[in-house]
Amino acid sequence: MFGVRKERLSQQLQREIAAIIHQELKDPRLGFVTITKVELSNDLSHAKIGYSCLGGDEERARSQDALDHSASFVRGLVKKRLRLKIIPEIVFRYDASIAQAIELGRKLDELTGRPPSPP
Repeated sequence: MFGVRKERLSQQLQREIAAIIHQELKDPRLGFVTITKVELSNDLSHAKIGYSCLGGDEERARSQDALDHSASFVRGLVKKRLRLKIIPEIVFRYDASIAQAIELGRKLDELTGRPPSPP
């Protein structure tokens, strides 16, 4: 039962945080960021928010700074939107899985001799 609640809360947090980032944050350092996953601690007091970002390392570093700077603001908006007893502390972490999947697909295309697909 607890696992189902935790999973449901993770999905709801992912939707809300994505909406907050795209609609509420006006930081010019923030690039095109997509929330990929939310990992909650067992006591629901901490949330690791995985995100991906278009661009290179420089763009990702600027986006990380903007997200780190706005974490408390995002937490405050989540507190207003969701009626929870415990609002988790939010930490943003870059999720490299999408970039790794694209790179793996490119390498597979090279091995099979197909022309590479555009990025």
